Amino acid sequence: MSDTHSDQLLSEVAALPQLPGVYRYFDAAGAVLYVGKARNLRKRVANYFQKNHAGTRIGHMISKIARMETTVVRSEAEALLLENNLIKSLKPRYNILFRDDKSYPYLKIASHAFPRLAYYRGAVDRKHKYFGPYPSAWAVKESIQLLQKVFRLRTCEDTVYANRTRPCLLYQIKRCSGPCVGYVTPEDYAQDVANAQAFLLGETQAVLTQLEARMVEHADRLEFEQAAELRNQISALSRVLHQQSIEIASDKDVDILAVKVQGGKACVNLAMVRGGRHLGDRAYFPVHLEDAAQFHERDSAMEGEGSPSSIDSVEIQVLEAFIAQHYIDVPVPATLVLSEPVGRELIEAVSLQSGTRVTAIFQPREQRRRWLEMAETNAGLQLARLLAEEGSQQARTHALADALELAPDDLDAFRVECFDISHTAGEATQASCVVFEHHAMQSREYRRYNIEGITPGDDYAAMRQVLHRRYGKLAEALAAEADAPAAGDTEAVDAVVASATAKTLRMPDLVLVDGGKGQVSMAREVFGELGLPLALIVGVEKGEGRKVGLEELVFADGREKVYLGKDSAALMLIAQIRDEAHRFAITGMRAKRAKVRVGGSQLEDIPGIGPKRRARLLQRFGGVRGVAAASVEDIASVDGIALELAEEIYRALH
Repeated sequence: MSDTHSDQLLSEVAALPQLPGVYRYFDAAGAVLYVGKARNLRKRVANYFQKNHAGTRIGHMISKIARMETTVVRSEAEALLLENNLIKSLKPRYNILFRDDKSYPYLKIASHAFPRLAYYRGAVDRKHKYFGPYPSAWAVKESIQLLQKVFRLRTCEDTVYANRTRPCLLYQIKRCSGPCVGYVTPEDYAQDVANAQAFLLGETQAVLTQLEARMVEHADRLEFEQAAELRNQISALSRVLHQQSIEIASDKDVDILAVKVQGGKACVNLAMVRGGRHLGDRAYFPVHLEDAAQFHERDSAMEGEGSPSSIDSVEIQVLEAFIAQHYIDVPVPATLVLSEPVGRELIEAVSLQSGTRVTAIFQPREQRRRWLEMAETNAGLQLARLLAEEGSQQARTHALADALELAPDDLDAFRVECFDISHTAGEATQASCVVFEHHAMQSREYRRYNIEGITPGDDYAAMRQVLHRRYGKLAEALAAEADAPAAGDTEAVDAVVASATAKTLRMPDLVLVDGGKGQVSMAREVFGELGLPLALIVGVEKGEGRKVGLEELVFADGREKVYLGKDSAALMLIAQIRDEAHRFAITGMRAKRAKVRVGGSQLEDIPGIGPKRRARLLQRFGGVRGVAAASVEDIASVDGIALELAEEIYRALH
């Protein structure tokens, strides 16, 4: 194996210290292959290059190593933290990787004389109070509704709150105490806010005790109306505790993690308990599972860390990878209930990183056991769903390749790019490109293109422009690569190809255009100019009456049109991709059109408009569109808006 590597790389390996650390392997193009940690860097890394791994997946990876980087750390805990930070940021090909999910939502109590409840997602601000994170938007909104029922806190925006002259419907249905019109004193409202916060923190018994004491005080002073309000609040809170099975004496903040491995796939189900309330769960599916499991087994054996029976199971490897990567960005609760026994050093590292003492519990009892059983059941169900969906999608991909007489080298890497044009009577024209690969839509690779310099409504010109922009540079790179033997300048070609690869542009196996002969003819012209194969282009022509299931496929290379049949798995996949391109184009076009019509969408973008002037304008005209519809004279009549500023506002919104 060492014969395939440079002397410089091998000398770097021999010079490594016998200390704990983290190593990274890179291929010739600079892509990271693998990130690992070691108690002894020299021993661990040297074994990769000294033993023969020919014919194995590990050997295939080792043959690609062109250079390496190492970092020495002080302890195994530091190595573990650094390893998983690098795995999450570098996304290596041969590590278990949990892809970044969208950020978790929070319940926010906004700072104000009369604080409001709000759904929130994003960076937190210290001046407000945040509770969570929650596993889903539904969990946050359900919690807000619960707090409205019990504590009657407002949810309206501050601009709406400031301009109310009578209470809204929420007051009428007893979901708000009406602070906007002075129906509740600041002291009583502040008490309700404090009780809501205590409830969210799991201090439900203290809240009930405090409410009961206040009710008795009002009754003793013969203030029966106030006592009745508190009685109703106590009843509402008691119903909530009963309906949601909130355990007053149990754990307040717990994460329950269950892992299931089957069919070469894995699922980690995360269930969240906050303030004693089970808020729901979320499933995570790692990638690179098979390769990473082989590397882990090999690494453990190389360092003599135990017999094969003592090597961690795949379930433990997956769960440890999830804990290490997930809690880099997400607050970790004090208690983790786990389906597998993870290493003590991992929990210590997570505690060190978070600054919170974390306790991991394996084989829990009573309520924790019930929570874990629920999480394990959900992990199994989610994994079964994934395997079923992947099997169905793989069958669709295979059916499409067969129907179009394509023979891709790797069906898993079969790539389709689909284009659609969207506009409204020529206004705000946009083109969309969506990508299907690995048997699924790849939303991170979607692109929108603003189409300019064409006759409004000319879809053919728009298609010409987007295809040139999408494939022009790639065609240049492919042409340079083809000329390389004659020119002999291989380094220059490599640079061009590497540049195209770096931009994630590779020629798809199929290019779909949403349209019939006209759009296909335009695509054929573009591909002819760029020197790209015409056989890649297929148009999706709507059938008679534009009915779904009657679509026909139009080919750019002269083949006869094909009707697949409304029950065809291939047509189902084409329709899915085509519809996604249409949806993506429509949403982009509408956003662009709205921005054009209101000149940038936000009054704050106009120089000279601050919060006070914005509030006056919105109050006078009822919204941004009302401001846009007003004349210069009308705008100038607003207090604080001079004529020059009114003219600036008018120009910005037209």
